[in-house]
Amino acid sequence: QVQLVESGGGLVQPGGSLRLSCAAARMTFSHYVMDWYPQAPRKQRELVALITTAGATNYADAVKGRFTISRDNAKNTVYLKMNIMKPDDTAVYYCNAKSDSAKRPYWGQGTQVTVSS
Repeated sequence: QVQLVESGGGLVQPGGSLRLSCAAARMTFSHYVMDWYPQAPRKQRELVALITTAGATNYADAVKGRFTISRDNAKNTVYLKMNIMKPDDTAVYYCNAKSDSAKRPYWGQGTQVTVSS
């Protein structure tokens, strides 16, 4: 079964930085578009960053200039570097994988990010 495992979350002060990782297994990683979706309590998941199979990226307006998504196909891993973090960035961050050849998208278990002084 496809497996996605997020890591790297934690507590950080406003203005600080974190790097999240999402390691994929039992899938052809290079064939998938990878995304990051934060979810605050009792709110819907919201797309903040996307990277295509060719390495092109897109970002939500709220994180442009602060977050960077990247992928390492040799390591089957997608990353989210978060800089100049704000309290509104606080959420559980989920990794998502999509492919036209897959029956459905896949989700990881999430990693908690808390931005607080």
